[in-house]
Amino acid sequence: MARSAFPRIRIRIRTRAVAVTGAVVALVVTASACASAGDDKDPEHRSFALQGRTLTVDSNESGLDIVAVDSVRSGRIEVTRWFQGSVTMGKDPKVTWSMEDDRLKLRVKCSGVVADCSAKHRIEVPRDVSVVVRNGDGRVTARGFDQALDIRSEDGSVTVKDSTGPLRLHTDDGSIRALGVRSQQVRAHSEDGAVRLELAAVPDLVESSSDDGSLTIELPHETYRVTADSDDGSVKVSVPRDERSSHLVSAKTQDGSIRVRAAAK
Repeated sequence: MARSAFPRIRIRIRTRAVAVTGAVVALVVTASACASAGDDKDPEHRSFALQGRTLTVDSNESGLDIVAVDSVRSGRIEVTRWFQGSVTMGKDPKVTWSMEDDRLKLRVKCSGVVADCSAKHRIEVPRDVSVVVRNGDGRVTARGFDQALDIRSEDGSVTVKDSTGPLRLHTDDGSIRALGVRSQQVRAHSEDGAVRLELAAVPDLVESSSDDGSLTIELPHETYRVTADSDDGSVKVSVPRDERSSHLVSAKTQDGSIRVRAAAK
């Protein structure tokens, strides 16, 4: 009788182990089915009144596409929202948007044992408005602006295209790209990611840096005063240089290569 008790104990242990493993597998399968805002076939749309000539976008977890438009509705911005999400063993996901004075506040609440949410916003802004962005988690793109852009993302890439106003771009974790811009002043810093700046007009000032990532700056044909330094990486400057030039270019990275070159004709 004593010996017959041991197989029963082993069987019970194996059965419980299988049950626990099954639960873990179920959670993994649920988590692997990642939500995508692009799957939202019925996005929501709202129009908000804007006080003043500066819009501040305050977002926590969303991809942002910010576009300058020749608005027929003066003093308003148009926002479209895509959202997909699910939560296992937690509160239902929630997305909100609100406007107070010049601040557009976008929030995604998504938490649980397994939380899987994805949000994206397209924000259409009158062309004569400057924009400040503070995004907690998500990529940010902006294009077509004549006024200043000040964009910061804690975790996500930043891309600016076809803009002429002053640029101040920062990301804690992600790449930065400014493509085809005609801005007179460009400041860009990534704590962990590459920086690529392609200027279509001769700038007065370019300041670029990265704690961990390469820097590439393409400039129109002109003479520049260039300062370039990498603590651990190669440095190559192929634009004409003159210490008396009024066009200042600074590039610094702690770990990565630096290339400052003339744009192809």
